[in-house]
Amino acid sequence: MQDDPRSNLGANLRRLRAMRGLSQEQAARLAGVPRATWASLESGGANPTLVVLTRVAAAVKVAIEELIGPPRTACRLYRAAEVPERRRQGARLRPLVPEAIAGLEVSRMELSPGAMVTGVPHTPGTREYLTCESGQVELSAGGERWKLTPGDVLVFRGDQKHGYRNPSTRSSAVAISVVCFARGA
Repeated sequence: MQDDPRSNLGANLRRLRAMRGLSQEQAARLAGVPRATWASLESGGANPTLVVLTRVAAAVKVAIEELIGPPRTACRLYRAAEVPERRRQGARLRPLVPEAIAGLEVSRMELSPGAMVTGVPHTPGTREYLTCESGQVELSAGGERWKLTPGDVLVFRGDQKHGYRNPSTRSSAVAISVVCFARGA
């Protein structure tokens, strides 16, 4: 079954207006459209022009695509089995944010005893934040080495060669990696 953009528009407008605590009259005024037009949009019976959609989207502070796309739920549970896991060089990598966020990647990295993982240099200007959660994590970047213990956070340029290592031969180490990608390039 295909999505109906008019039905989506109605459901999304009702939800977005309610989230912002606006009456139909207030929302219509913000959009610069008659209240009857707003009511028609919320009912799913209107076929608005691009100009009206643009005004309405601006009034509720979303992109037009969010207005006409399938309604978003307030919450979504991702079961452990649904979250993709990658294994690389003795490490298990899992995203902590399973939905794509432009310019940001947040992952949990579990390093087996003695594991070494080579990081991939990112776009120039990218920053990385590495937090040690358990065990010890050694990071090498730019010809230097740092040893992190639980609670330590290291900020470094992610656009250079870097690598992660668990110096322990007995226990795993866990770290959280936040990569803030530079725009463009």
